[in-house]
Amino acid sequence: MSEFPHDVLVEALSEQWTALDELLSTVEGDAWITPTALPGWTVRDIVSHIVGTETLLSGETPPGTAIDVHTLPHVRNEIGALNEQWVEGLRAHTGEQILAMFREITQSRRAALGTMTQEDFDAPAATPVGPSTYGRFMRIRMFDCWMHEHDIRDALGAPAGDEGGKRGNVAFAEIEGALGFIVGKLGRAPEGARVTIELSGPLARTIHVEVDGRAAVVPQLSGPATVKIAMDSRLFVRLAGGRTTAAEHVSEFELDGDVEVGRRIVDNLAFTI
Repeated sequence: MSEFPHDVLVEALSEQWTALDELLSTVEGDAWITPTALPGWTVRDIVSHIVGTETLLSGETPPGTAIDVHTLPHVRNEIGALNEQWVEGLRAHTGEQILAMFREITQSRRAALGTMTQEDFDAPAATPVGPSTYGRFMRIRMFDCWMHEHDIRDALGAPAGDEGGKRGNVAFAEIEGALGFIVGKLGRAPEGARVTIELSGPLARTIHVEVDGRAAVVPQLSGPATVKIAMDSRLFVRLAGGRTTAAEHVSEFELDGDVEVGRRIVDNLAFTI
């Protein structure tokens, strides 16, 4: 079975867009311009970003902008600039207009994805994380849309969504797949480190990462864990997404073993673009 199964990903994306639609249907008036955890972006801007990315995947180019988006302080790379070009280019639209655009483009994307095959999903494609497959890109899209649903819920103080279940598990695979990079490169875990991450909450699971030449997620450790990290999956996801910092939640996670390495990992979980 492919690592990026067409039917599973298309169904998850469709359900994710429905969940977003249902959430956005409750947003009215000035709530559209509520700031979110993403620098410079309101609720409306997040939806503009989703609209822009799916529109780009449909073959359209981003609109022109009156400013050079590269000069914005929260734009750190070319992908960020491309995202910002859509957000800035659509900023004159009302929340209601952006929602209508979201509904139109996601309906179009559902139809397009439905005609694709597993062979199409396994084909090489450029993605935000470099050369991979079209299926990988669609899992990234799933992760992105899932994260943004919870960005919006958090900003509005809306009832918590379903962070577990099928959509959550598909999205979380993107985080889990990056944990070798996070632990080894960002967290600078030393050679021989054996790290166990124990998550509670909606995405409860135990994840092991071992550094043997390079850091990698492993089914089990070769010896006792040298570092143990425990926290709720909701906090873990927001740290990995760069939505908050460990320093703001020191009472909400536990470290055992080499706490210096553990804290360095927790302080550097953010891996998104």
